[in-house]
Amino acid sequence: MTYLETIEYLYSQLPVFQKIGKKAIKPKLTNISELLEALGNPQNDFKSIHIAGTNGKGSSSHFLASILIESGYKVGLYTSPHLKDFRERFRINGQMVQESFIVDFVENHLELIKKINPSFFELSVALAFKLFSQEKVEIAVIEVGLGGRYDSTNIISNVILSLITNIGYDHMDILGDTLSKIGYEKAGIIKTSIPVVISEFHTETFPVFQSEAHLKNTELISAFEKFEILAEKSDLEVLQLKLKDKNTDDVYEIQSGLVGEYQKKNIIGVMASVNLLIKLGFQISPKNLSGGFKNVVKNTQLKGRWQILGREPLIICDTGHNEHALKVTIKKLSDFNKAKLHFVLGFVKDKDLEKVLTLFPQDAYYYFTTFDSFRAHSPSDLQTEAIKYGLDSTIYNNVNEALNHVKTIANPKDIIFVGGSTYLVAELNNL
Repeated sequence: MTYLETIEYLYSQLPVFQKIGKKAIKPKLTNISELLEALGNPQNDFKSIHIAGTNGKGSSSHFLASILIESGYKVGLYTSPHLKDFRERFRINGQMVQESFIVDFVENHLELIKKINPSFFELSVALAFKLFSQEKVEIAVIEVGLGGRYDSTNIISNVILSLITNIGYDHMDILGDTLSKIGYEKAGIIKTSIPVVISEFHTETFPVFQSEAHLKNTELISAFEKFEILAEKSDLEVLQLKLKDKNTDDVYEIQSGLVGEYQKKNIIGVMASVNLLIKLGFQISPKNLSGGFKNVVKNTQLKGRWQILGREPLIICDTGHNEHALKVTIKKLSDFNKAKLHFVLGFVKDKDLEKVLTLFPQDAYYYFTTFDSFRAHSPSDLQTEAIKYGLDSTIYNNVNEALNHVKTIANPKDIIFVGGSTYLVAELNNL
């Protein structure tokens, strides 16, 4: 098979969350265990950092991988979903896996795949672990797909550090309808006697993490108590922080390659994680730390996180899609009240539109569109709902059609934001 034929085979033969929703999720680790056993348990061949959270887990994964790359380590990075190319999920020192590896892996294990019938995500996790084992990475940064407790990535055992970022309302039909229930699922990545860093405090979730850490005889590190922001410069294109370590009084000046208000808490969680890695024997200098934050996009090829697509007008896309992420994004954009805001948006059907649409300002322009998934809301339905909240809108068949039109009518000082769904951002032509 060619690479494209291989990807088509995976999409057509395996349950894919984007295509069929939660039916693609198998809430046990049986399949992934059987699959990895047949592959020789490659997940045991390298050290891992495991990262969960509603928001921030992707950015934090890329930050940590970038810092470790700057420090001279051979670093595996597994994230999901991908935006353009399946190979984005599997990186070693920022480089995507070769197409030939994907093709050979699938062809060599066709009978095993047919026998176990794993989900698309389960197979991608197994492929990642086989790659990292074969390439002898020194450390792998593993992002949870969904939840944590029964996520396929939670099969890893050689974990040296767990990190849990923000907890918010998302995938409630799968993870639970309260923050404490969702937090419980995320807390499932906490391992016995392996320290866990918590990036952000919330009254409903922190006791859940404390309880799980106590049960697992594990050190819990509250990043939000360890660092203080002394100064910051933050706008739509810049994020610079001066942080003080409260324990040592050391001061760090950080220029982040990822911009967005929500990155401040991610950075604090990563800082606490780096301190722990140093205690564990990793050689990470202040220069490595600074370079890792600044060069994160270059080092890991991350796309879609507050990414600037154009200027005059300023065009920003972001994959943040749940209520918490959108609330932070909208506040950031609305702070620039001299600029007219244009929102090009698409949402999945399981999104609580009442909670989401009430976040948006009434004095902006809206352009609703869709993407290639049965989970996508139709633009006309979005428009009907938006009217209830005083949002005037136009509808389009796809995101590129919408964006191209907005660019022709927006003034140079306006701001265009594209988002609402990872899948929508993924279909942008110039990403």
